[in-house]
Amino acid sequence: MTMTQSLDYRKETASQTAGPYVHIGLAPGDAGFDIYAHELGHDIAGPNAKGQRIKVTGIVTDGTGAPVKDVLIEIWQANAAGIYPGQGDVEDGFRGWGRVIPDFESGEFTLETIKPGEVVGRDGRKTAPHLNLWLVARGINVGLNTRMYFDDAAAANDKDPVLTLIEQAHRRDTLIAKGDGETYRFDICLQGENETVFLDV
Repeated sequence: MTMTQSLDYRKETASQTAGPYVHIGLAPGDAGFDIYAHELGHDIAGPNAKGQRIKVTGIVTDGTGAPVKDVLIEIWQANAAGIYPGQGDVEDGFRGWGRVIPDFESGEFTLETIKPGEVVGRDGRKTAPHLNLWLVARGINVGLNTRMYFDDAAAANDKDPVLTLIEQAHRRDTLIAKGDGETYRFDICLQGENETVFLDV
């Protein structure tokens, strides 16, 4: 007679929501706590970065059009020469990484950095200047990845290997920030008719 051993596997649980995030730990300076000499990730470019200084503002909205005020946005970028930290020589103090949260009253986020240069991809093709964004908030089970491109780099955008993968041309517009060379507007819509394109990376 054979005896079968009972295996007590744990059952899979339902997916849990991400957040709400405690800004005291993730962005303490924005939460009113001056506990670090330098805010973690708040200074993306550093004082020695070469290139054009820019400001980006925007609002993250949900499917009803309401601002998502508890979202946390992380940003990665190359320097003006198209080099990421760790992949070549960058200016002293250039982190290429930042973290912002929206203003609780207005729901608007703001970041200041330098305009990135074109990056040479793994296949040798150049990507248009862009910022990589990762969003987490209450109700988002898996962080959302997207990119922000610049409307004044149209020629580079037309050849960008990621933008050109988006078949519907009008959907590409959800990744294009509009600006004047100094200040850019980039709103992110999580759901609905004007939903921002999110990337599976």
